[in-house]
Amino acid sequence: MAVPPGLPVVIVGGLHADARRAAVARLLADVPGSVVLHHDLATAAAGTVVRTIRDASGILDAGEAPLVNDCACCALREDLVPELERLRDAGGTRLAVVELWDSVEPKAMAEVVTAGGLTVTGVITAVDPALVLPYLGNGDDLADGGLAAAATDQRTVADTFARQLEYAPVLAIAESPEADDEDRELLAQLHPTARQVRIGQEFPAELAELAEPADDGLTVPTPRRRALSPLAQAALGGFDVEAAAAAQHPACALLPAEADAHGVSTLVWSMRRPFHPERLYAALEDLTCAAARSRGRFWLADKPDTLFHWDAAGGALCVESTGPWLASLPDAAWDMVPPVRRAAAALDWHPEHGDRCQHLVFTSPGLDRDGLERLLESCLLTDAEYAAGPDAWQRLPHAFDTLLEV
Repeated sequence: MAVPPGLPVVIVGGLHADARRAAVARLLADVPGSVVLHHDLATAAAGTVVRTIRDASGILDAGEAPLVNDCACCALREDLVPELERLRDAGGTRLAVVELWDSVEPKAMAEVVTAGGLTVTGVITAVDPALVLPYLGNGDDLADGGLAAAATDQRTVADTFARQLEYAPVLAIAESPEADDEDRELLAQLHPTARQVRIGQEFPAELAELAEPADDGLTVPTPRRRALSPLAQAALGGFDVEAAAAAQHPACALLPAEADAHGVSTLVWSMRRPFHPERLYAALEDLTCAAARSRGRFWLADKPDTLFHWDAAGGALCVESTGPWLASLPDAAWDMVPPVRRAAAALDWHPEHGDRCQHLVFTSPGLDRDGLERLLESCLLTDAEYAAGPDAWQRLPHAFDTLLEV
């Protein structure tokens, strides 16, 4: 596999620091001429972010970037592209590996690098399978563990880990003797479309042989370019920032499918009837705690034009408005909607309700599927309430206004 021209950039992140470092070390070993750019946000309390550039032999350069608006992550954003441009212009770098600090999320950094005119060829999240459930269940604030990227950072360990995991199309899997079949199945169900690559996985034996010098000391030229490990291939395989963002948007997200194996289940719950806002609000705690991870979109009877995003992990739920349902927009406004969203809506368009629906996905070991379905169904409008029609629905108690800060 040939390395793309210019300066290919791969982003490697994840809260599982040991797995992340192992993945980065593997890339340095597998791709001659590669360097790692890392910004350490742990030094933010001293007013700076420490930047290091290293290759397989050790540190090549180190410096500091001052905080921007008391925000370490903002300093990273400001410093990242100029440093990558410097590496590109200097020449000699075959692959730039951006190793993100623990709680930095790859989506924002991939978009920053791309907007800066550089080519992101891969986004990888490194994962220890034995730590997936503990991290998904950790509702502690990042700040409590010294992992906040800014003074205003209110993220939790669980929701940050979930986004790191679900955004990356490639997962670098650490060798983990503590991991069992349930851990691996949970990982597979949480992100079924991801390409999983074991960090220690070698390239195929036949390619390894072709990459070795021949007896006369000459290297076989063409096959050597193909002799990249699976992880290195994934780092150079290509990445589409717009498609990755669309895959996370609640209106067209690539959510997990139904599954049940090794004690782990995924329930996909879809309905074409709105929620009663008061009954759903009363059930939020039970629904949030019913699964290690749940996400999707939902429809409230009293707010028929608004698409709501459901995002829960670590026993905490984030509910937010993500704009209108397409069915509520005038025809003239459709041209301003991304094609991928129009296509997603068209695949499941209802003659009366359009794209309005409930589509929630719950993934967890020991999931009580039957009990969860009963609870969700109890939150829908009853037959009599539904028959009363949209005008009556909008007079229902606006139970979510406080949560949404309306």
